[in-house]
Amino acid sequence: MALTISYIIIAIYSIALVLIFFYSLAQLNLLFNYLSYKKKNETAPKYNLLDPKEIPFVTIQLPVYNEEYVMDRLLENIAKLEYPSSKLEIQVLDDSTDESVEKTAEHIKKLQETGLDIQHIRRENRSGFKAGALKEGLTIAKGEFIAIFDADFLPSADWLKKTIIYFKDQEIGVVQTRWGHINRDYSTLTRIQAFALDAHFTLEQVGRNAKGHFINFNGTAGIWRKECILDAGNWEGDTLTEDLDLSYRAQLKNWKFKYLEDVETPAELPVVISAARSQQFRWNKGGAENFRKTVTSVVSSKNIPFKTKFHGVMHLLNSSMFLCVFIVALLSIPMLYIKNSYGHLGWIFEVTSFFIVSTIILFVCYWFTYKSIQGSSFDNFIDYIKLFFTFFSIALGFSLHNSIAVLEGHMGKRSEFVRTPKFNLDNIKNSWKGNKYLATKLSPNMIIEAALMVYFLFGMYSAIPLNDFGLFPFHFMLFLGFGFVFFKSLTARA
Repeated sequence: MALTISYIIIAIYSIALVLIFFYSLAQLNLLFNYLSYKKKNETAPKYNLLDPKEIPFVTIQLPVYNEEYVMDRLLENIAKLEYPSSKLEIQVLDDSTDESVEKTAEHIKKLQETGLDIQHIRRENRSGFKAGALKEGLTIAKGEFIAIFDADFLPSADWLKKTIIYFKDQEIGVVQTRWGHINRDYSTLTRIQAFALDAHFTLEQVGRNAKGHFINFNGTAGIWRKECILDAGNWEGDTLTEDLDLSYRAQLKNWKFKYLEDVETPAELPVVISAARSQQFRWNKGGAENFRKTVTSVVSSKNIPFKTKFHGVMHLLNSSMFLCVFIVALLSIPMLYIKNSYGHLGWIFEVTSFFIVSTIILFVCYWFTYKSIQGSSFDNFIDYIKLFFTFFSIALGFSLHNSIAVLEGHMGKRSEFVRTPKFNLDNIKNSWKGNKYLATKLSPNMIIEAALMVYFLFGMYSAIPLNDFGLFPFHFMLFLGFGFVFFKSLTARA
């Protein structure tokens, strides 16, 4: 009986490791794409904005919900965009339910008095959440192109001039820009979030786009061709990542996406772990929901090549890697004891090398993306090593939380779109204390995360009597990761 259970554990553990290995190989392929693309001098047709006849009409949509702390900053920044006023309208899609509504209305009225075409659009309910607001605004949008910004994004004054020009190519449906981070160095939490997002916005977005593989509009800091949105079936609110959903439906309709790594759009990262939790849950559950909704269409499509299908499937499975990592972590201690109880199964444990190889691959891939933004000096490399293992540990600590999100997504369990609270913090002197949008209740998952912290402490201890220290570094990072998430969640409340 015990041997049978051991074989089952080994099988599940091995499958999870192999899936992680395939994911790392996909990332390695994206790195090759990224490096080869960086050497190219690409030319593309562009609108001549000096010719009034070529300047297209743009609608800017600002979907907001209870954003008291950042509304003034958002509106002031958007009003500074350099673009002919006769070819620009701004829609503030305000689903707010608090006193920010009146303040926003007053600010918009002042901007209207300057001659800016800006409208305050309110709905009776939040049906469809962000997707519903965007869809409703689209019905009255005057622009043939729709730029979208979340409340914490701060595009530069010349942002439209740098992006709208690429729509001269009639096959392009979306132009997406790279996110920047105004509070990258606020804390360890913001640094590791910036680290992960930078990898996505360099390695993944460029690596996929360079070879014509599917990428995603990131929900903000990009522009859609209105015709593309309508042709793809419009916004739908049946997943928590409506941006990924519409992106795949558009590309399955043969629309091209243009990604601009060199155009940075600064934004604010969550500074409190409860805010990061809600954002991570939404992104990871939404990814799994979109896998469930879209993967069959991707695999069965006759107009996309096999490699694009492979990267599409891996892209849709991105969030599911957290589940694989959590399974590997959870089973690693039983595996340690199985290894030392059944000598004849020793050869099977060579499969653990998959995880080491996967980690090395990710270490190399992320270094190239890190140095493209931060620089490649020796000091930067040392900083990178420290940041990578900090990121790796904390990502492991989030694996339970994100695995629950993934499982809910794959099982089709519906949940409300929970917005990420904004803070308007850009330096360490500012404090998030007193932010009225923060959740003050403790997550029930915290109890399990505390138990897992103790569990992996036991895993570290187990190495001593068994005289097997092969998994000790892994268990140490798990102990640190779950400890970080637990204690930050316990103490970081408003």
